Amino acid sequence: MESEYSVILLRLLLAVLAGSLIGFERTYHGRPAGFRTHTLVCTASSVLMLVTVYEWVLSANTPIDPTRMAQGIMTGIGFLGAGVIIKEGLSIRGLTTAASIWITASIGILIGVGFYFTAVAATAITLGVLVLFRWIEAITPALHYGRLHVRFSRQQVLAEEDLFKIIDTHGISRANLTYHLDEQGKTFEYQMTIRTHARANYKKLAATLINMENIVEFHIIPTGD
Repeated sequence: MESEYSVILLRLLLAVLAGSLIGFERTYHGRPAGFRTHTLVCTASSVLMLVTVYEWVLSANTPIDPTRMAQGIMTGIGFLGAGVIIKEGLSIRGLTTAASIWITASIGILIGVGFYFTAVAATAITLGVLVLFRWIEAITPALHYGRLHVRFSRQQVLAEEDLFKIIDTHGISRANLTYHLDEQGKTFEYQMTIRTHARANYKKLAATLINMENIVEFHIIPTGD
């Protein structure tokens, strides 16, 4: 019996360790679900699998299929993952954190059933993806998308071609232009999708638009996680 308790304690401690390592990376980058959340997710998954495995092995009268418990855990984690996904306009944040919660639960399940090598490998791979891939994304050329809203008073609307010239000179391309007449016809607004290879170009465009007195209001909304 003592050896069984030792195995249970070892698996729980490993679950705490694996969850805390992944959670620390999320906390360091200011994500909503961080150190404590990932630790608890991994530990809870391990606890549920430990109960199922030992009940399945020790109780011949009440056989329990561990795979059904694993399915139930992953279903529940789906609700927790959805809670950390935040939509701000066209930008969606939290997808990576939701994915990290999902893999953390999977690691907890592996530890709970005693698949130590797979659990250690999965933890190392997860940390590698979160840390190394962030660096790869930073150095890899990519297009940064966003939305641009520019509003003018109806008497001082800038011509479409002139606005395009200002945007183009900042290394920004545009598409999907729409027009809006708001506030009972008092203001006119251009809305469009914009993209650039350097996110800093959005800051330069904003500095230019701030100095244009005929602009009533503008929004530059970068999209992404």
